[in-house]
Amino acid sequence: MAYKTVVEDNIDILVCGAGLGGTGAAWEARYWGQDKRVVIAEKANIDRSGAVAQGLYAINCYMGTRWGENNPEDHVRYARIDLMGMVREDLLFDMARHVDSTVHQFEEWGLPLMRDPKTGAYQREGRWQIMIHGESYKPIVAEAAKKSADKIYNRICVTHLLMDESKENRVAGAVGFNVRTGDYHVFKSKSVVVAAGGASMIFKPRSVGEGAGRVWYAPWSSGSAYGLLINAGAKMTQMENRIVLARFKDGYGPVGAYFLHLKTRTQNCVGEEYESKWWPQLQEMVGKEYLDPELSHATHRPIPTCLRNHAFLSEVNAGRGPIHMITMEAFQDPHLEEVGWENFLGMTVGQAVLWAATDVDPKNENPELTTSEPYVMGSHATGCGAWCSGPEDVSPPEYFWGYNRMTSVEGLFGAGDAVGGTPHAFSSGSFTEGRLAAKAACKYIDDGKADGIRVSDDQVNKLKDEIYKPLEHYKVYRNEVVAGSVNPNYINPRQGLDRLQKMMDEYCGGVTVSYMTNEKLLNIGLKKMHTLEEDLEKLAAEDIHELLRAWELKHRFRTAESVFHHTLFRKETRWPGYYYRGDYMKLDDKNWHHLTVSRRDPKTGEYTMEKAPCYHLVDTDEAPAKEAEKEEA
Repeated sequence: MAYKTVVEDNIDILVCGAGLGGTGAAWEARYWGQDKRVVIAEKANIDRSGAVAQGLYAINCYMGTRWGENNPEDHVRYARIDLMGMVREDLLFDMARHVDSTVHQFEEWGLPLMRDPKTGAYQREGRWQIMIHGESYKPIVAEAAKKSADKIYNRICVTHLLMDESKENRVAGAVGFNVRTGDYHVFKSKSVVVAAGGASMIFKPRSVGEGAGRVWYAPWSSGSAYGLLINAGAKMTQMENRIVLARFKDGYGPVGAYFLHLKTRTQNCVGEEYESKWWPQLQEMVGKEYLDPELSHATHRPIPTCLRNHAFLSEVNAGRGPIHMITMEAFQDPHLEEVGWENFLGMTVGQAVLWAATDVDPKNENPELTTSEPYVMGSHATGCGAWCSGPEDVSPPEYFWGYNRMTSVEGLFGAGDAVGGTPHAFSSGSFTEGRLAAKAACKYIDDGKADGIRVSDDQVNKLKDEIYKPLEHYKVYRNEVVAGSVNPNYINPRQGLDRLQKMMDEYCGGVTVSYMTNEKLLNIGLKKMHTLEEDLEKLAAEDIHELLRAWELKHRFRTAESVFHHTLFRKETRWPGYYYRGDYMKLDDKNWHHLTVSRRDPKTGEYTMEKAPCYHLVDTDEAPAKEAEKEEA
């Protein structure tokens, strides 16, 4: 193999992924570990990587406790309602009580936050959102991480976690390759914070042809946050809880800012309000709420996101689509029209370009909405991710095993998309989780828990052979192409991704089946997934770029496999509007008011599924916000 091996040894904290979670981890690691060696490995470039690479129009998670707006408990209640009761309240509370200090830090670093000229408070877009001028959001935050880390490796695709050979179930670093030079990189570390991205494009996207990469969430989010953890034997939770979003058609522009700031609304094709007509049927489906039997899940305000989706889908399936966003009224105001365009030019340029290219002026025409394909990402509005320990002062015994945000693998921590049970964290919450994970990792090392780690050359060399196998496979069989890219001896990454997306779409509840699945479909899908996994052993990569795509596919595959197992295990429709179990159409709190937890055995590939208790640590009644105490993570 011509590629050289680069070894980084004696790392204390290795941060895999430098989005908001990873930058938070690096920054906080330097505060608590001034004598520690902190290294970042990032697939892209830290200045423009992660979900907010292109910019962001709002910070979607801010309590405003100092202004008397919200308490951390309020955010726990909100997320619990939106996720139909299924959240890790200890992790949510922990994030919420520290997130304001993160946002204040962003402002100190130069992020322009809009303020109310009368009160001086941050300008609200909704209860949890504050408005920013966010085109340079990521570069500003990245600068703090760059000043904190001892070394940053950009353009490194991390493929595997190293495991300690002196103690079972303990992490020892990671390996990967440079996506430009192809060099093999070995990172030997006392602890690892996985802050990589969730999974987009594991389900077949609505966009095709030249628009295939135009999806709602970052197309480079390849499920590495999950693939790395699952392969290392970490327990995962709520992987069935994928998310489907209402979006502007074809450009995938977000609708939240329009609803909240421009006060727009939706209507069906004949100009009717449609959501209320579906509430009686919906209340029958979701039943009474577990915490308050006097209420139905469908009576909450704001209405859980998945239930609004259900009304949208039901109306379209009844033949009264398309659904339109009413923009014509708001856009008559020149200021609101400017805000509406600026909203996309600041974070979803493609939507503005698409409207211009297709002669859609939202001032004179109400644009269409649609629902996206499902995504699996724990930092947005879903609870999927690793089963992590919570904070000692809040978590019940089943949720605590020594160090905050540590997975079930010793020394392996999560942040952002990687952590399960903490929906509605978004960018600021992900950065905050990175801070919490790094602080705990420092304590883990200081307590001597990482002493005596051993990694053999044999493990390092075996992983090297595995990483570069697609390149070798291509070299051996490249001359046996029979037509175009068809070869009887291998598949390429694009072909593998097409197969994965088709299976997830048709068997696991994607857009072409109106998000519907059942036990029979799931079992057929798992059988086909087993065949695909065998074929992925014959994956071929023509060059380093295709090698990157090959490993992104392998991480997407592992994520998708976990989604299949979790969806099969939960025998109810917990989130109508995100997916439906056609054989268990109703929400079943009596039997399924539990969190789902899985573990894949790294040696056998077998999955073990179990229920875990869903504890409600915050009461149902909101208390007035108290004066903020000094915030420190």
